[in-house]
Amino acid sequence: MKKVFLSVATLIALAFTGCKSENTFNETSSFEVDPTAFQGDITSGIVKLDAGITYKLTGALKVQEGATLTIPAGTTIEASGGTSAYIAIAKGATININGTATSPVVMTSSVHEPGAWGGLVICGDAVTNTGVDVLSEVGGLNYGGANNADSSGSVTYLRVEYTGAKFSATKEFNGVSLFAVGSGTVFENVSSVNGSDDGIEFFGGAVNAKNLVSINSEDDSIDFADGFTGSIDGVYISGVTKAGFEGSNNGSDGNRTPVTTAVIKNASIVANGLVASEGAIYFKEGGGNITYENIYVDGFSLGVKVKSGDAPAVARIEANDLVVNPIQFVNSRSNFDAGVASVITEGNNNGAGNGADLPTWAQGWSEGGVPTAPTSTFNVDPTDLQGDIEDGIVTLNASITYKLTGALVVKSGATLTIPEGTMIEASGAGTSAYIAVAKGAIININGTATNPVVMTSVTKASGAWGGLVICGDAATNVGVNALSEVGGLTYGGTNNEDSSGSITYLRVEYTGAKFSTTKEFNGVSLFAVGSGTKFENVSSVNGGDDGIEFFGGAVNAKNLVAINSEDDSIDFADGFTGTIDGVYIKGVTKAGIEGSNNGADGNKTPVTTTTIKNVSIVDGGLGSSEGAIYFKEGGGNITYQNVYVDGIALGVKVKSTDAPAVARIAANALVINPIQFANKPANFDLGVASAITEGDNTGAGNGADVPTWAAGWAE
Repeated sequence: MKKVFLSVATLIALAFTGCKSENTFNETSSFEVDPTAFQGDITSGIVKLDAGITYKLTGALKVQEGATLTIPAGTTIEASGGTSAYIAIAKGATININGTATSPVVMTSSVHEPGAWGGLVICGDAVTNTGVDVLSEVGGLNYGGANNADSSGSVTYLRVEYTGAKFSATKEFNGVSLFAVGSGTVFENVSSVNGSDDGIEFFGGAVNAKNLVSINSEDDSIDFADGFTGSIDGVYISGVTKAGFEGSNNGSDGNRTPVTTAVIKNASIVANGLVASEGAIYFKEGGGNITYENIYVDGFSLGVKVKSGDAPAVARIEANDLVVNPIQFVNSRSNFDAGVASVITEGNNNGAGNGADLPTWAQGWSEGGVPTAPTSTFNVDPTDLQGDIEDGIVTLNASITYKLTGALVVKSGATLTIPEGTMIEASGAGTSAYIAVAKGAIININGTATNPVVMTSVTKASGAWGGLVICGDAATNVGVNALSEVGGLTYGGTNNEDSSGSITYLRVEYTGAKFSTTKEFNGVSLFAVGSGTKFENVSSVNGGDDGIEFFGGAVNAKNLVAINSEDDSIDFADGFTGTIDGVYIKGVTKAGIEGSNNGADGNKTPVTTTTIKNVSIVDGGLGSSEGAIYFKEGGGNITYQNVYVDGIALGVKVKSTDAPAVARIAANALVINPIQFANKPANFDLGVASAITEGDNTGAGNGADVPTWAAGWAE
């Protein structure tokens, strides 16, 4: 317990102490509070704010060791300084946020959009597995020690909004970040709304949290790591972009001690139309000894995920260190996967208290007047669908046929959701009509096998409109923030797990309008799209250029169809490192599948590295001038498995003048095993025989015929 002894003279002085404003009290502190420019270091004493004033946070406010900041019920702090504006509580300092259910403390921004300011950072002296006096990843303060009972104060009935500004090129603030906060701290009834990174994150420590809310966080909703040994009782999550809960041990060493050991109970996790690319619960980087109790999950496609290749996490699952009992999945999407089934016991639960609805304990203070699904200012005109979606979530209606009359662009931070059975019919003048998803934006195309989403054209001819363009933040070998060759959007970064949403059961038709004299749209173009994106059961029919093309990125695609593409059917390049499982191609004009590394430098890194399997390539009478498989511009490290080829005159092509590609073939970097050539034309040429092992295959499933998984929706 911290004890403060005041002299008689000090007590007398306190009775007459003034302040910067008539309602703000500096008790034994030399800090001067300016409500119009609230920033600086509180180095000593107690500073108490007043609920009658709105404080303008214009820069960093840091409460240093030995000092205390007290914020009474009903106080509003409004940030206006971007990433420079945040509140940080140092190790050894105290913050008392004394909100109530009817008068919460609100930390918000004058700009009402995610990432408008930093957030709240609290550093303590409890144990983490990253060390003692570690530097916090945001705020630049030391944290971590040996006192799990340490107190950083009391935080009750607090709502933070529009947080998540970038602290550096690789780090963003969370809504609230707790670094090694001890169990002596009260942390209850805390809400994060519309933040651009995690809602609330625990970096080690032993605080026992209660009644947390995370709404529309653009990364994980609740995250804990680094040997966290506290507990969380009562969580309501709505609007899940990545994971509802992410629980990990240590990003550098999944077995680092002390191991994350936590109980999370009475939680509702509601996807609310967002993609939730990492599932309701994500167990990674060693995970830990984690028990989830009474969990209610609504609207997800993935239940419990474990990071592939994470040996410590897998070992802990096998040792029963992850327990999810009971959990209830409701309103699951058509492609629902429970995930790590061995740890799950299903049952009927109320979660945070009211299932998918806001629990009683969160009502009135936690949402801030914004709806659970953020509204968008974009006006949808079904007869004239075009323009920029700049904010919120726009959801189309399957009962309406939308007329795409120009470019529809989903900007960073916004979401476009297209339900099953929706039809979008382009009626613009060729290249002016297309759909583009910017880096940082989300598109959810929720088609089904019986009710696919169809993007087509009034004019039933190839090249009648643009197509679908999706830009992400994954790696490519053309650089960061490159300009997409169609659509004029930036793409590319360092996050191979980036998510651009979920695309399932989509058919695009009559695409391929000329964007310029040298560039045409593909059916679907994926620029640096990350592995967090779901891209499955997608078909391109009668396109004027490539059917589906991957420009770098790491997305793992499944069940693709390309019919009568007037260039290549499937194309990947620029350091693509994802995989493709299941391809049916019919009507090949140039190459069935074209795989390359980089058109300017065939040796540029990262090198295209991928596995393509379960493929049928059917000539369809079009001539296939570049063969079934074309390896060019350096090619890459590419493995083809179970490939069935029908009626194509050339098997595998490589340009003789392409030295990097030839060198990779000589180094066995191209492997095609097995491949079957059926109905060979009289002039058949096997091509690059050294890379080929022939065998009898099923290809996509039915040889030259449409596979079962594509029947009914793809053509």
